[in-house]
Amino acid sequence: EDAFIKAGITPRIVQLLKDNKEEAEFSKMLATIRRDAPIEFVFPEKTFREALDLKKVKALWGELEFRTLGQRLENVLAGKSSQKMVAPVAAGQGDTVGSAPDAAGQMSLYPAVSKDELEKTGIALWLVNSNVTNPGIEDVLNFGNTDSFEVAKKMIFEELDKRNLRKVYETIELPLIPITHRMEERGVKIDKPFLEKLGKRYHTELSRLEKTIWEGAGVEFNINSPKQLGEILFDKLGLVGKNMKKTGGGARSTRESELEKLRDLHPMVPMIFEYRELQKLLSTYIDAIPPQLDANNRLHTDFIPSGTTTGRMASLNPNLQNIPIKSELGKAIRNAFIPEKGFTMVSLDYSQMELRIAAFLSGDKKLIEIFKKGEDVHASVAASVFKVPINEVTSDMRRKAKVINFGILYGMGVLALKQNLGTSREEAQTFMNEYFETFSTLAAYIDQVKADAARKGYTETFFGRRRYFEGLDSKIPYIRASAERMAFNAPIQGTEADVIKLALIEVDAYIKKEKLEDDVYPLLQVHDELVFEIRDDKAEEVSKKILEIMESVVNPKDIYGVMLRAERSLGANWGELK
Repeated sequence: EDAFIKAGITPRIVQLLKDNKEEAEFSKMLATIRRDAPIEFVFPEKTFREALDLKKVKALWGELEFRTLGQRLENVLAGKSSQKMVAPVAAGQGDTVGSAPDAAGQMSLYPAVSKDELEKTGIALWLVNSNVTNPGIEDVLNFGNTDSFEVAKKMIFEELDKRNLRKVYETIELPLIPITHRMEERGVKIDKPFLEKLGKRYHTELSRLEKTIWEGAGVEFNINSPKQLGEILFDKLGLVGKNMKKTGGGARSTRESELEKLRDLHPMVPMIFEYRELQKLLSTYIDAIPPQLDANNRLHTDFIPSGTTTGRMASLNPNLQNIPIKSELGKAIRNAFIPEKGFTMVSLDYSQMELRIAAFLSGDKKLIEIFKKGEDVHASVAASVFKVPINEVTSDMRRKAKVINFGILYGMGVLALKQNLGTSREEAQTFMNEYFETFSTLAAYIDQVKADAARKGYTETFFGRRRYFEGLDSKIPYIRASAERMAFNAPIQGTEADVIKLALIEVDAYIKKEKLEDDVYPLLQVHDELVFEIRDDKAEEVSKKILEIMESVVNPKDIYGVMLRAERSLGANWGELK
């Protein structure tokens, strides 16, 4: 026993080994590598590299949807860096992607294709399978299981017609390509001195927070390290939250949803939230944007029309789709986005778009009536659900109705609703039942969409865009439930994406028709918002016209008389528009 203690094995472990001698010996046997196993082993005649059939490997990886591994393996074999080398599809008709010989003199397996050709084919492929976002040449070839771009392209367009997606391709996606290129070329002007000043202020605040957190912990540590933060919170301070989860590796999680359970247990926890928000704003935007500006302080993001599974456009380098709007700290960043001298910044934002779409897609008369009357949708829903006249709806009732409205759209279950409402499970269930009794056609529509999606494997938007789902027939309940939630939301979010893309196309046609190319520039598309830069003397008149165009993208006659409403605001920067 002393020998065990000397070897650093604690008395507790020694006792456990005594008590569980048989299990310990069995575990040892399981863990021992048998060196007398009857295995014949001979060295292969060819090396791995010589015997490798790259075509077969790429065909298998294509089947398994490893979208970039083929290119990376090629790079490794050619002695290049293993980073992804396929250029993302971008502007430039004459540029090609593909088969130039590399430094090692090896020919790439990819054929030479113009970027324009690849972009158009990639978008068709994405419409055929919404899960392949921002497709590259490898995705196109994988789809056709071929080395020939022309053969793959022919197959993709045949499939496009088979799935009735030609109209979406020709009326929404193709006309959008030159518009996004124009937006990329123009870029958006940034007030660099403002951003630098904001950076100084936020960095000072970050240092102050860091010191305060260290004081609270009684020790200096790396706040950005989940491991060190976990040791401080759970071991040193001994904080224990209700139902705390662990990470996949078994470590105690310090992600936001878990820290939220500790928020009221120690004054340091809210500071960590603040610290993380500041840190993210600095690293993602405030410190990251200035180095990306051109000589005229304009920022050129890449707009990716095929960047999401829902149909929404994405933006990269940097991603301007998720510049924060909820917190004051995040909002301040928008003030750095300014118009060119002599121009006004104009934002047009669709209001309550998802609820309006849910109303006309489901055909729910009560919901449609609310929008046709132009009533406040949250107050009206509160009046129906809480069974009071609309003039007796309190702000708390309206808040709850708003949570339910958006919760229903995102397929929120009773537990999530309970959390967001801050009520009991029973109350959340009652609200939900009342909601679906009131808007029974919407409830039936939700079930119908789920059933159709399970049968067909895809959902469709108002315009016929499809989104394919693989998890709907999963044997694993939470994967199936998650796919069902997304399946219900997909026609709504997808229709929303279609509308905003069509709005951009129609505004572009108006700009061309009125020869306003030098006076009006689309700059950004963020969710339901379009941001323009319009010459000062035309800002008022043109923005009114754009508003009209946006509101009439879909004829109200085709959607039970529901109007798509938008709001217009103008100003000297994106953060302070009136």
